[in-house]
Amino acid sequence: MTIQYDIVHTTTYRYSKPVRFGEHRVMFRPRDSHDLRVLATDLQVSPEAGVRMIQDPYSNSIALVQPLVEADELRFVCSFTIEHASSHNLELPLSPSAEFFPFSYSVDERFDLEHYLRPHHDDPDGTLAAWARQFIRTDGPTGTRDMLVRMNQHIRDTFRYADRDEEGTQPPLKTLALNSGSCRDFALLMMEALRRLGVAARFVSGYLYDPALDPAAPRDGPDDKDTVPATGAGATHAWLQAYLPGAGWLPFDPTNNLLGGSQLVRVAVVRDPKQAAPISGSWFGDADAYIGLQVDVKVTRTG
Repeated sequence: MTIQYDIVHTTTYRYSKPVRFGEHRVMFRPRDSHDLRVLATDLQVSPEAGVRMIQDPYSNSIALVQPLVEADELRFVCSFTIEHASSHNLELPLSPSAEFFPFSYSVDERFDLEHYLRPHHDDPDGTLAAWARQFIRTDGPTGTRDMLVRMNQHIRDTFRYADRDEEGTQPPLKTLALNSGSCRDFALLMMEALRRLGVAARFVSGYLYDPALDPAAPRDGPDDKDTVPATGAGATHAWLQAYLPGAGWLPFDPTNNLLGGSQLVRVAVVRDPKQAAPISGSWFGDADAYIGLQVDVKVTRTG
């Protein structure tokens, strides 16, 4: 069964007086794959701007936007229609050699996965590594997928979600110390923990469908059995993918304890969260001219 969504992502920067703009880098187009098909896309920029489309080193679609005139407001409206085929990572079999942890990647896999296996954050006292090892069973064999599922659920059940407006991502040790974070903080925590266990992981940015925010969503019918109330909708969302031999890249959303399904819409996959900023760029004017930023994301089910 496939589900169709319309998504509109509006970002508005406001200034107290007209300023000049440098080039902006916009990541908005979902990644086509066997489970996600992009039917239509549109990018509207105000004021008038030149737009070039490129692909980054991870084959994410990037719009390079150069506003052409000064203005006191810069607005990006990204809209698209997608078709999503629901898939659950529990349904995909692993290679026999990877069914139990620890397992080893092949030489070719290790070569290709090198940057996703290497931790990117320091753990001088082994705190993060010790936290990750709690999901290894001591009373028998540890199923590889079961270990990841338990970690995913543990973060959702025991950490407090905090919607943070500031840019950037908390280091994993800070998330552990605070026992709270945003969706991107939880994704990075689990990603770095898996890397310390020898499991390749990468960061995913995109959108989350929450039926509670969609007045057109099915209610208590057979068509909505795969959707659950979600945390983190209404803005861009973040989760991770882990690479398991035989099944490939599998999605885990520790904010909502999702293991795939049709509610997660991929836009970008990267090695590190800072590479997945939805919009980045520069402006030139008085230092106190910047007023603020407003972001609005609407995900509506249309079929």
